[in-house]
Amino acid sequence: MNRRQLWMAGVGVAAMAAGAGVAWWRLRAGPALDGAESAFWGSAFPGVKGETLAMSGLRGRPLLVNFWATWCPPCVDELPLINRFHREHASQGWQVLGLAVDQAAPVTRFLTHTPLDFPVALAGFAGTELSRSLGNVSGALPFSVVFGADGTVLHRKLGKVSPEELAVWAQLA
Repeated sequence: MNRRQLWMAGVGVAAMAAGAGVAWWRLRAGPALDGAESAFWGSAFPGVKGETLAMSGLRGRPLLVNFWATWCPPCVDELPLINRFHREHASQGWQVLGLAVDQAAPVTRFLTHTPLDFPVALAGFAGTELSRSLGNVSGALPFSVVFGADGTVLHRKLGKVSPEELAVWAQLA
């Protein structure tokens, strides 16, 4: 290799490292804001069938909350995996809730084609602010929060979950 090729390779590596650093910084989960946990447990959201889902009714057992939207490809990709987690761990006390940062009509259409075994509520675009208060610094989707049986946040994940992450989370609570 000549000097120019070495120099160009070095610039490429530096650019990739900088890009990875920026991505990590933008996609990291931060701490929950003061009072965010109690505000979450005091919330209620409309369900897709017109019912009201009060978060207080889910307290007392481990809970995985997934913020998602029909227009978010990684969200749609991970929902079958989260549904499988729900089926496999419900007997151990685990609960799962999908909070759609979306409108009712597209969510209802989506659930007609891809039924889920866990409840889905409509957080609407206000769900973005709720997720921010729980540690979603960038407000991006998907965003998952694991609550322990005592109601405290045990883990947060910005981005698509993996089977390995879900296996670790199953051991948290």
